Amino acid sequence: MKNMMVSNLSLVLAFALVLVSIAISAKEKLGLTKDILTSVFRAIIQLVIIGFVLKFIFHADQLWLTIVSTLVIIFNASWNANKRDPNPHCSLWNSIIAEAIGTYVTLGLLIFSGVIKPIPMQVIPITGMIAGNEMVAIGLCYKALHDSFNDLHQQVLEKLALGSDIKLASMPILRRNIKTAMQPTIDSAKTVGLVNLPGMMSGLIFAGINPVYAIKYQIMITFMLLSATSLGAVISGYLAYKNYFNEQMQLR
Repeated sequence: MKNMMVSNLSLVLAFALVLVSIAISAKEKLGLTKDILTSVFRAIIQLVIIGFVLKFIFHADQLWLTIVSTLVIIFNASWNANKRDPNPHCSLWNSIIAEAIGTYVTLGLLIFSGVIKPIPMQVIPITGMIAGNEMVAIGLCYKALHDSFNDLHQQVLEKLALGSDIKLASMPILRRNIKTAMQPTIDSAKTVGLVNLPGMMSGLIFAGINPVYAIKYQIMITFMLLSATSLGAVISGYLAYKNYFNEQMQLR
């Protein structure tokens, strides 16, 4: 474990990697220098704070603190996913419901099956993985939904004029966009171990765990993310498409 310790000097020297991005931004006149520095310093501050918070929560080992932590993670993921929805009539509750159901169903199955224990050291990191991937899937679903309703506006109007209800008129759009939201996770599952060694697997290997055992955990993570992103994409899609219609079931 001592070999895994990163000194403060090492972190300072590693900042040179950030300078590469800044140099590229400056040379190509991208105007991203401020954004890069802001994101880096925000990441440092956020990680330092969360490090001390997690240390306290792990030490306390209280169920209510664990539940509160998962709720905070879900709310933040929902908030960020909702910000990616271009629809002016979007609802934060759609994201919260999708995130909560996807996260807690997946988490519950993992705990019930004995894959993880209901302790903060395991529940909180897993919740973060689930909610983070759901956030990306939900955000993709919202963006694709908005683009599709703009592109297929006339087709939806024609279906409504012929007597279709809003669900039937929107079904081709829904299916396509749910597929779009799920595709990155599916593609990642196809290439795991061949193109990249994911975070959990790499972390366990760094910690000295037998790679064969690390692989088992990564397989579990792959199953988990497929489940979570599927639930998140489906639920958010079926909730969000209704926001494109008014109370009279007319396309906005």
